[in-house]
Amino acid sequence: MFQLSMNMLYTAFFFFLLATIFFAVSITGKKFKNRQGQEHNRSALIGYILAVGGLVFSLTYFITRWIAVGYAPVSNMFEYTTALGIALSLAFVIIYPIYKINFLGLFTMPVAMLIIAYASLFPTEKQALIAALQSQWLTIHVITTVIGQGILAIGFAAGLLYLVRVIDFTKASKKVKGVEFIMFSLIAVLAYVLVNIGFGLADYEAVFTYVDEQENVAEMTYHVPPLIGPHEGERISDQGMDPLISTPANIRSGGVNMVVWSVLTGLMAYWLLRLVLRKPLGAVLQPIVKNVNPQLVDEISYRAIAIGFPIFTLGGLIFAMIWAQIAWTRFWGWDPKEVWALITFLFYAAYLHLRLSRGWHGEKSAWLCVVGFALIMFNLVFVNLVISGLHSYA
Repeated sequence: MFQLSMNMLYTAFFFFLLATIFFAVSITGKKFKNRQGQEHNRSALIGYILAVGGLVFSLTYFITRWIAVGYAPVSNMFEYTTALGIALSLAFVIIYPIYKINFLGLFTMPVAMLIIAYASLFPTEKQALIAALQSQWLTIHVITTVIGQGILAIGFAAGLLYLVRVIDFTKASKKVKGVEFIMFSLIAVLAYVLVNIGFGLADYEAVFTYVDEQENVAEMTYHVPPLIGPHEGERISDQGMDPLISTPANIRSGGVNMVVWSVLTGLMAYWLLRLVLRKPLGAVLQPIVKNVNPQLVDEISYRAIAIGFPIFTLGGLIFAMIWAQIAWTRFWGWDPKEVWALITFLFYAAYLHLRLSRGWHGEKSAWLCVVGFALIMFNLVFVNLVISGLHSYA
């Protein structure tokens, strides 16, 4: 059953890849005339069917893994990040028939694939649940949160689509730099995935003993060279290199090492692309999206956030506080993950308030959509991987 669930996830990834290709063909490919002289291109329909197929396979993964491990598969980084990719694809499959914008598929499916590929870098084996996670609130709180974030991710994709469509890339400006930074971030995730695959094929592994924040001796395994080492770490494997620097006990060195590798490989990949293309990446994409209706994608991003925000609030704050009271006998404790969940809530609340004001539609709104999703990813990646806290098990 466990292996079946993984096979379903790989199949879903393949379907999302095909969906991306067909959505790209629907935009850039030729249209054909039928007997009545009407132009048509069925690539978008095929792309949507493939996206639905990918969603079905990914949900089958989720259900079969749930049966195999015996609890809702959202308890660690692999399971939660995979669930986020599935939630994003679910939101897309629901929204696409309403608006039928092929460009949204071209921007959404790659993000879902990137999220699932990134998830695959974490251990996929079944892990024993710690006492705090042995609760029905694991299912209620986390699944509600991930669905809310998946819908908010649609707001990000639509916001990015809007910015690529309207910004003038012929002039050097802060707006161009902002879009390019988003492109760099997406490339950095992809580059890190490829680097991990490369070192995985080379069977690289370096094992260290270290002293954690509770002053216990533990072991940590690196699957890419450890540029950043653990607190008072000592390499015990024959293979591998010694780290350049070590972190304090309250910093999770494996996460910092992952972030450093992502930034370095992302920078190299980004500048290589800039060298080949000789223009900003946003400028390369802009001709492809020239037929996008900015007002329509602006409406999609707003509606996605208006729907995703209350769901995220329920899961990420209200259900979280109820579970915190049960598990730790207090509703709120200013744990780093709790703080960033509150910041995310306040940000989207401010966004919805500003949308009711004049002058906060269009480009300003799109920037807020992008920044909001950046907060979600910061909480998921940086807070989870780098900062020690009560949520470090995630």
